[in-house]
Amino acid sequence: MYLDFLKLIHVFLFCLLMGTANTFSAGKVIKDIEFAKVGGQSLKLDLYLPAKQKNAALVIWIHGGGWRNGTKEKCFITWLPEHGYAVASISYRFSSTAKFPAQLHDCKGAVRWLRAHAKQYGYNPDKFYVAGASAGGHLTALMATTSGHKKLEGTTGGNLKQSSAVQGAIDYYGATDFILRSKTQPSRANEKGSVVYDLLGGGAHEKVAEAKLASACYHVSKDDPPLLVFHGANDKTVLLDQSQAIQGAYKKAGLPIELHVVENAGHGGNIFYSGENAKRLLDFLREQMETPTESRKK
Repeated sequence: MYLDFLKLIHVFLFCLLMGTANTFSAGKVIKDIEFAKVGGQSLKLDLYLPAKQKNAALVIWIHGGGWRNGTKEKCFITWLPEHGYAVASISYRFSSTAKFPAQLHDCKGAVRWLRAHAKQYGYNPDKFYVAGASAGGHLTALMATTSGHKKLEGTTGGNLKQSSAVQGAIDYYGATDFILRSKTQPSRANEKGSVVYDLLGGGAHEKVAEAKLASACYHVSKDDPPLLVFHGANDKTVLLDQSQAIQGAYKKAGLPIELHVVENAGHGGNIFYSGENAKRLLDFLREQMETPTESRKK
């Protein structure tokens, strides 16, 4: 009982420490680094580097916004450098400019650029993890499941000799199955003007091939990296069944996945990135750091 009490105190103190997790207070910040230029549009990223850690693992953040807005400045994990991790928050083209898979091409281009410049900035090119929220969560799940996919790699930014693979992924309430969503959320997947309609160039119920291509659940294979998923129990924007779908696909393939359903949470909020959930993220990253990468995609 005494040990349980000490454990409870430890968790309480950690949660207190991480209560305001979305701030950056350590290390070096480098803003607006151009990693690619596509059709005259400059794609940029921000780097948050730890103060002392050399050869740090890198966590690449993909922002949300329905694939049609949002900004790399809205990065919810800028506190990670305090724990020895580097963070890169990246931008990508919106659906008003280019349809899918342009967004994924840009994310993969950012990863290749980051690998090509690892020595310059001092992080570890063999320890890359990707995380994202909402639309960024959707792209995160695809980053984990589509390494080497010819249609989905793209050439954004060049550096084509570099790998776009990641060693682990953290999906915060992202869509993973547009076919399922066309049935359970037709107003968000099928109707003209909806976010999925604009992303695919048509409703998911009609653009079936495109919808499957843009759904991580249809790409899962046995060499995909571990996945950590967070989803709000009361999320009405992206239903919980989307995270349950990728959980089912991963389990069917015998892959490691953790799904944490956050009670009394909707679509987003500080609760996902602070307290006990911040601890879960750190535990996941530490576990992956200790796991050999030979069996994962390169």
